[in-house]
Amino acid sequence: MLYVYMGERDVLKGFFKKYGWMYAPGIFFLFISAWLQNQAPRLLGEVIDELSEAQVSSEEVYRLVGMMLLVGVAVFITRYVWRYFINGNGRNLEAHARQSLFSHLQRMGVHFYAYQKTGDLMAYAINDINAIRMTFGPAFAMTFNGIAMTIMAIGNMAGGVHPRLAAFALVPVPFIMIAMVLMGSQVRKRFRRVQEAFASISDRVQENISGLRVIKAYVQEDAEVESFEQLNQNSRDTNLSMVRMSASMTPVVDLLFGVSFTISMVYGSALVRDGLISVGDLVAFNGYLALITMPVRSISRIINVLSRGIASLRRYNAILDVPPMIEDGPDDAPEHLNHADVQVSNLSFQYPGDERYALKDVSFHLKPGKTLGILGRTGAGKTTLVNLLVRLYNVPDGTVKIGGWDSNRFSLNRLREPVGYVPQDNFLFSSSIEDNVKFFSPEYTHEQVVKACSDAAVLSNIEEFPKGFETQVGERGMSLSGGQKQRICIARALIKEPELLILDDSLSAVDTHTEAEILANVRAQTERGGSAILIAHRISVLAACDEIIVLDYGSIIERGTHDELMRRGGLYASIAQDQMDTDEEEVRA
Repeated sequence: MLYVYMGERDVLKGFFKKYGWMYAPGIFFLFISAWLQNQAPRLLGEVIDELSEAQVSSEEVYRLVGMMLLVGVAVFITRYVWRYFINGNGRNLEAHARQSLFSHLQRMGVHFYAYQKTGDLMAYAINDINAIRMTFGPAFAMTFNGIAMTIMAIGNMAGGVHPRLAAFALVPVPFIMIAMVLMGSQVRKRFRRVQEAFASISDRVQENISGLRVIKAYVQEDAEVESFEQLNQNSRDTNLSMVRMSASMTPVVDLLFGVSFTISMVYGSALVRDGLISVGDLVAFNGYLALITMPVRSISRIINVLSRGIASLRRYNAILDVPPMIEDGPDDAPEHLNHADVQVSNLSFQYPGDERYALKDVSFHLKPGKTLGILGRTGAGKTTLVNLLVRLYNVPDGTVKIGGWDSNRFSLNRLREPVGYVPQDNFLFSSSIEDNVKFFSPEYTHEQVVKACSDAAVLSNIEEFPKGFETQVGERGMSLSGGQKQRICIARALIKEPELLILDDSLSAVDTHTEAEILANVRAQTERGGSAILIAHRISVLAACDEIIVLDYGSIIERGTHDELMRRGGLYASIAQDQMDTDEEEVRA
């Protein structure tokens, strides 16, 4: 079931509703762990005082040492428990956020991806979500642990040892916190630049891998390496800038806490000399001060993680706040409608942000058992038209009807499931041929895969491969020829036995014999009650269609059968004559 868009606040709300309870036991055991850790300095101080007595009680020393060991074991157990609940819940958030993002991206229309870089989306799904996890996991735990540890330690220092010594020793702490806040804001700004640099590199690598053949054909390897080197250097510089700021935070903490320990030793020694506190008290005091050092030192890391998390959460929210342009209809159309019956009435369409009409007043009626051919120059609106039939973009109410019902009344799943659509780009996944034909659906048998490949006239090519249907096609099918990719994509559509088959210039890379074989199988599919729409530039693909429409600048300028259009002598006949002249020249050559 598709993820229902709710907005970013509801995504986090959904996570806390499902997993928020895990923070309660985590926080409980975190406070128990902090309390236990605060017992260790006191016990150590009592051991020191006991050993300082003229008459040392071995039993008392063993008892105190034994209690220290028990405290250590208890700290280990409670720390494990709270880390399991809090840090483990951060992993739940990571999975929840990534699933929400991926589901959201699946619902976004093609127009969304025209303005989004692949590298940016990869950065959102990997780096940003990981930073969010760190915020609601380790940073969350460090914050509560630091608060609990600091309050308990200061209470023991002031109430259990000496209040004035505690006040003097803690004077540098506010300055430490101010420094951390100021430096943290710089880390946040620099981390945002790091993310942007990462997205640029990811996008460039993805484009180079996808366009490898073009790069090699135009001998641009060196130019691409040089261009990538600039991005790489920028990424290095932005990362080093952030690292320099992050790395300076811990030394600042250590330096200022060195002042605290100096005050403790100097003033504390004077108190011991005056008999106001014991040596064990001073040792315990320094132990409490050391406990404070850890959470205060972690302020730098907390601010660092929170800064990254806030920046990443904003980027993540910016994507999830974009509502899908295509929404499900009420899905109240009757069952068992025939999707082969397609009626388009006065359809006009403009791409978002474009004042020009991509289609204007387009009308036709494709009935079951029939085939519609579409011809037109590049940019005439052919692909736009079939994209609207499957609602890759929104269409005005009443302009597209499937089985007599407005396409806007259908859910997207119900509208698209009976359609076999082969787009122009012939995309294949980086998997085996069989997985690509089945489209990773276990419902199809191997026999069905073989039949679909046979109908697509690619079976003989597959059988020549050493691994047959288990042949890995590589990313985007790079190990296959253009014709093989086209025919495997056609097989992926035919295996569905669709009621409506759409081939968008999907026979451009095959020879005329293979083309005729595929078209014969398409006609057999329509004779069983389906229908087909064939977009092509080659007249041989369109000649046998029951009706042909010719698009020019988004409008239908001609319609009829092949013979009727040839007799009219319009654009269709002109293109046909040009192709015949070209074929004759190739034969003479």
